[in-house]
Amino acid sequence: MNRQENLDQLQDKIKIWDIAVIGGGSSGLGVALDAISRGLSVVLFDKADFAKGTSSRSTKLLHGGVRYLAQGDVGLVFEALKERGKLLKNAPHLAHDQPFIIPIFTWKDRLMYSVGLKMYDWMAGRLSLGKSEFISKEETLKRIPGLKSKGLYGGVVYHDGQFDDARLALNLAQSADEAGTCVLNYVSVNSLVKDEAGKITGLHVSDKLSKKKYKINAKMVVNATGVFADKILQMDDPTAPRMIQPSQGIHLVLDLDFLGGKDALMIPKTRDGRVLFAVPWHGKLVVGTTDTLREKPKLEPEALQKEIDFVLETAAGYLARKPTREDVRSVFAGLRPLARPKEGSTKTKEISRSHKVILSESGLVTLTGGKWTTFRKMGEDTVEYFTKVTGEKLRDSKSLDMKIHGATSRVPEGHWGIYGFDAKPIQELTKENKSWEAKLHPDFPNIAAEVIWAVREEMAMTIEDVLARRIRMLFLDAQAAIDAAPTVAKLMAEEMKHDETWIASELADFNKTASKYLIKK
Repeated sequence: MNRQENLDQLQDKIKIWDIAVIGGGSSGLGVALDAISRGLSVVLFDKADFAKGTSSRSTKLLHGGVRYLAQGDVGLVFEALKERGKLLKNAPHLAHDQPFIIPIFTWKDRLMYSVGLKMYDWMAGRLSLGKSEFISKEETLKRIPGLKSKGLYGGVVYHDGQFDDARLALNLAQSADEAGTCVLNYVSVNSLVKDEAGKITGLHVSDKLSKKKYKINAKMVVNATGVFADKILQMDDPTAPRMIQPSQGIHLVLDLDFLGGKDALMIPKTRDGRVLFAVPWHGKLVVGTTDTLREKPKLEPEALQKEIDFVLETAAGYLARKPTREDVRSVFAGLRPLARPKEGSTKTKEISRSHKVILSESGLVTLTGGKWTTFRKMGEDTVEYFTKVTGEKLRDSKSLDMKIHGATSRVPEGHWGIYGFDAKPIQELTKENKSWEAKLHPDFPNIAAEVIWAVREEMAMTIEDVLARRIRMLFLDAQAAIDAAPTVAKLMAEEMKHDETWIASELADFNKTASKYLIKK
């Protein structure tokens, strides 16, 4: 992806794009992927970096949702299990099978979860990742040595998908770019363009880096901005009621030896009725999540102290070694764009995670709700509105079987796996410069060549783009990312021909952001 080449496409003042997408997270990229599978021309903008918001802050799971099954949302679970199975085939370098174990403490729980998960297996059909089964106490502790043994009766094993969310977003952007989509980060939408009848005909946007402004003509405009959807709806109609209720989820990252195995732990019912996961991810353990109502959406939300305490206390109830604040390598928060509940209702965990597509009188199409697992189906359902908006016939969707950039049957070993078929060309960059073989941090396998690749091929514009979303170091160990930042800044400055002033400014910005991922002892 070449940002300047894509910006140059915006100079064409006559061109009319079929679809202009606002938002470069899972929803917007899902729309772009489906639209290109039907041969439509697409331009996509994000005011920050791809997946900067909610889409890089998930629990890293591709799942049907055992909890949604318990709530009776069978349709969502069927849909999500189908999408989960397909994505593991379309992006095998980023998504894989992850065994989970639910610790069982009573015979009643054994019966309930065994029956429920057999139904989960059956619903996945031929796309099932493996059969669920009950295992003994001894086998449970063998597979999860870090689990408390007191009162343990056994465990129920089931299978779900796990993935790297920000890398998938990036690879989706690359897939779209390769198919002719104009994808751009750091471009904000200033206003909607309308004709005399009040119908939307395009957008006014500005490049946040060069400050240059552009007018975009489009047959259909899609608002896929997640928790910020209300801002675009009110840009369209200042009297539009608020539709989004942000709900915050946080995750704590610990060393993997707190769990001790390759299996993930799923606590189906915490003291306040929420689900808690402890999932191995990139050599660390991601523990979460919470469900806390927040009034205003933020691009960089921060974990509340009560949320940190809740996750630590709940995890301590199941782990043999009690995690403390000192053990937390990184803490990150994300905001779910839930449908605003009816008056008097505050139970966000009971709000369906199904997505909704809304067509405004102006022709603005808004995609709300949903979850990462169903991003492609969300995109397909949104693109279906193209005929309603334009009157033009639409080709059938082919996105269900589209291979994502990087997909390969031979996934590289170790940390190179997430790059898929790009791993080899990154490694070959070291022939250009031997010093690019150097590690960015002694505790991480990532090398300087990955920074060069992120700048040249992955549209990384800032230190944060590299250390948070191209290389996931900020999410895995915030202090390590802060330590590596000067090296990354120097590499980027040399590659992008920036001066010492840029380095100083970038480091200040990054350190300010990264400090929010450090837990206050």
